[in-house]
Amino acid sequence: MLVIGDVMVDSYVWGKVTRISPEAPVPVVAVHKKENRLGGAANVALNVQAMGAAPILCSIVGKDDGGELFIELLKNQKLSSQGILKSAKRATTLKTRVIGNNHQLIRVDEEIDSNVSPNETSELYNTIEKIIKSEKIDAIIFEDYDKGLITPVLIEKVVRLANDKNIPTVVDPKKKNFLSYKGVTVLKPNLKEFKEGIKNDFDHSNIKELDKEVDAFIKKQEIDTVFITLSEHGVYINTQKFKKRIPAYVRQIADVSGAGDTVVSLVALCIALKVNPYIIASIANLAGGLVCEQVGVVPINKQQLLNEAFKINL
Repeated sequence: MLVIGDVMVDSYVWGKVTRISPEAPVPVVAVHKKENRLGGAANVALNVQAMGAAPILCSIVGKDDGGELFIELLKNQKLSSQGILKSAKRATTLKTRVIGNNHQLIRVDEEIDSNVSPNETSELYNTIEKIIKSEKIDAIIFEDYDKGLITPVLIEKVVRLANDKNIPTVVDPKKKNFLSYKGVTVLKPNLKEFKEGIKNDFDHSNIKELDKEVDAFIKKQEIDTVFITLSEHGVYINTQKFKKRIPAYVRQIADVSGAGDTVVSLVALCIALKVNPYIIASIANLAGGLVCEQVGVVPINKQQLLNEAFKINL
């Protein structure tokens, strides 16, 4: 599985809150643990790996301390760095979450979100092309966080190459490039992203209205499948031949961070295995809910997902 997208380091500061600061009306966190994890597209790679597949991550990090930390985290997780480029013009994205009493209190982002240069796009594409030609790639995931790595030029060239080689492409889009993903196999936005992408705040509670908007979008964008996550209302899948809304399973939600990464990973793996649309939607729906029970960004647990699938007779 080739994973192309914005990568980052998710840094966590864990502590206990017992009082309010005398300096300002804010909680004082007594720190007892710090932790760094792979985030963004790298968390997609972790989910792919957790399910037993082999991910190859393609991205750009900065020539900075964050970049060194990112490469070290990759090695610790036994993930390949062959698709990772370093740029002196970029800062490695670092998201620091301060968690007190198991609740996120604040997040601090350090990043550059302007587009990478045309030369860097070209260098990244050449790296991707080399990997596709030398490895057996069963699917390509675009994990777009609007941080500037994925550009319309890169999308067009990679999708054309993938289609030439009959490699399915699965996309977790954001607003900036939403309409650039023409001709991909699966587009997986959440409901808010889809409405913003088509610039139409339609009544999604009306299933006929939802079908109509997605049908039109599929035809216009020449996409095989649209898979929309509906938060607490579950998921919706539309392949034109098969349309289904599947409700969410009741869970104790601790943190929704990283759920989209898990969902796109499971969708891509199922597409690579040519699983039928109902199973794709059901498994991805299950997986997204399971990771929301954990605090912080964590990959799916394969055995736990299997147990859950058996429980509902999937």
